[in-house]
Amino acid sequence: MWIFLKQQYTQAESGYGSETSLRRHGSMLSLTSAASALSSTSTSSFKKGHRLREKLAEMETFRDILCRQVDTLQKHFDSCGDAVSKDEFQRDRVVEEDEDEFLTTTRPEGEHNHNNNGSKEKLFPPASPKVINGIDFKGEAITFKATTAGILSTLSHCIELMVKREDSWQKRLDKELEKRRRVEDAYRCAMNELKKKSHYGGPDYEEGPNSLINEDEFFDAVEAELDRQDKIEEQCQSEKVRTPRPPPVSPADVFSAISTHRFADKVEEMVQNHMTYSLQDVGGDANWQLVIEEGEMKVYRREVEENGIVLDPLKATHAVKGVTGHEVCHYFWDTDVRNDWETTIDNFNVVETLSDNAIIVYQTHKRVWPASQRDILYLSAIRKILATNENDPDTWLVCNFSVDHDNAPPTNRCVRAKINVAMICQTLVSPPEGDKEISRDNILCKITYVANVNPGGWAPASVLRAVAKREYPKFLKRFTSYVQEKTAGNPILF
Repeated sequence: MWIFLKQQYTQAESGYGSETSLRRHGSMLSLTSAASALSSTSTSSFKKGHRLREKLAEMETFRDILCRQVDTLQKHFDSCGDAVSKDEFQRDRVVEEDEDEFLTTTRPEGEHNHNNNGSKEKLFPPASPKVINGIDFKGEAITFKATTAGILSTLSHCIELMVKREDSWQKRLDKELEKRRRVEDAYRCAMNELKKKSHYGGPDYEEGPNSLINEDEFFDAVEAELDRQDKIEEQCQSEKVRTPRPPPVSPADVFSAISTHRFADKVEEMVQNHMTYSLQDVGGDANWQLVIEEGEMKVYRREVEENGIVLDPLKATHAVKGVTGHEVCHYFWDTDVRNDWETTIDNFNVVETLSDNAIIVYQTHKRVWPASQRDILYLSAIRKILATNENDPDTWLVCNFSVDHDNAPPTNRCVRAKINVAMICQTLVSPPEGDKEISRDNILCKITYVANVNPGGWAPASVLRAVAKREYPKFLKRFTSYVQEKTAGNPILF
């Protein structure tokens, strides 16, 4: 298109583009034919319905032609102005010379510079048309008119194309809005139907990678539910009257002996692993990160994920005055007092008593909406590890790790979690002054608490880590405070 227009413009310019070309061709026909060609080109392109980009290119060509025509017309006006100025100057000069000659000389009668008509045309000859106007003004005006008509026609076509395109986009937008409205209606209907079903809120719906609750909403809901449970627990504790329960008076060798039952080898393996690795320092290549530090209590965590499930091992160290390691481990292991300090349990029962220091426990934890309810089945063993060096204290340990049992198979109602937890305690005694007896002011219990928990199902990693960071320190403070309260005024149980 633009090549054709360029050719037409070149032909038109060859007919009227300069003074020499006009003298050579002098063709009004070439100007008219060029304008007609431009107009017909615009009309034909309009009928063909060329794309908007092609029309814009055509507009660019018309703009170039108009610029050249404006320059040509400007030259014409400048030439006219120069010719008029020269004519006026010559006339003024002739008049001045006439007046001077009239004053100085007397002319014979009849000798005048008039022509036969009595005018002074010989004195003021008109400027030559070729001098004043070297351009065919009429031809330029016709071509200018044709070019502007072509621009208007092309512009009209561009506007029509844009209107059609706008209408097309508007129709597409309306269709998308209608689709979105239908999807939103279907989503609301599906949500209403799900809320009517009994399984709404189950593990397959609310907890998992395809959960309808996003991560922020999940965390807010969990945090709100935990706060609600804390308030309920505070009210229950304020209404509950705790009766002092004396610590057990049982021979120490019962807890230091290795029991003989079907899980005895597994218990011994877990105990040795905790004594070897759990008491190691948190430095070095273990990659423990300090997440909480409150007084003597420090909580560390290692970030570990497996198949998208958070398995972060946790390790906490604490020092509690006025209690012994035996007392701390006893209250942590004894199921008779479990509900006094454990606020997260819904219910529990002893599935099997393996020995005097080993039992299998099944317990369900309170549901924290929107997460699914969890249950665990674990073996709990309490042991006393005698020190190999007389300068080192003895170690008391409670080890809880998941096992399987026929009397407590997994159910669809809860998600079965896996645990490996150890409460490791050592008692430090500072000798009293003089011959005074050791009191609770002279004892300090160093606690190392480790927990490896597999939640058994998917939940947002940020939520699990935030909950662990909040709940573990709270549990440790609540439990140790409970032990201090229960043992205050009682004989020391080493």
